[in-house]
Amino acid sequence: MKSKILVKRLKPSARLPIKGTPGSSGFDLFACIDSGSEIIKIGPTPVQIPTGIQLEIPIGLDVQVRPRSGLTLAGVMVPLGTIDSDYRGEIFITMYCVGTNQSYDVKNGDRVAQLVITSLVETNIEITTEDLSNTERNSGGYGSTGT
Repeated sequence: MKSKILVKRLKPSARLPIKGTPGSSGFDLFACIDSGSEIIKIGPTPVQIPTGIQLEIPIGLDVQVRPRSGLTLAGVMVPLGTIDSDYRGEIFITMYCVGTNQSYDVKNGDRVAQLVITSLVETNIEITTEDLSNTERNSGGYGSTGT
C-alpha cells in the first residue's frame, strides 16, 4: 500500500517536490524566495532557504532532507535533517559553502535539496546488565574496517 504525504503551498510561486527521473530515490526540493531580490547569497555561515511548502507526514514514515550531489561537488553543503511527522511549519533547507567555494547564489526555483522517504520500524529500547553479543568488529571505531 502506498503512503501519502500532503503538501501545502504557502506561497503562490512554491513548487511541489518532484522526482527528477522515475529511478530517483529522492524528491527534489526547490527554493521559494519572495524577498524581492529572488536571490539568497550563501557563504561559510549556514543560511536557511525557504521552500514555501509545508508537509503533513503520516506517522510511520521517516522523511529526511539530504544534499544534492551536484551542489555538494560544487562545495555547497546541505546537512542531513529529519522532518518529524508532527511538524507542520514551512520546510527550510540549511545551506553553506565549504572549501574554495566562498559563495553561492540560490535563486528562486533552484533545486536545493532532496527528500528521501522510508518506513520506520516500531522499536523498543531496553536496558540490560548482560554483555552484548560479540561481532567480528566489536568495539572497533573510525577506520577499523579499512580505508
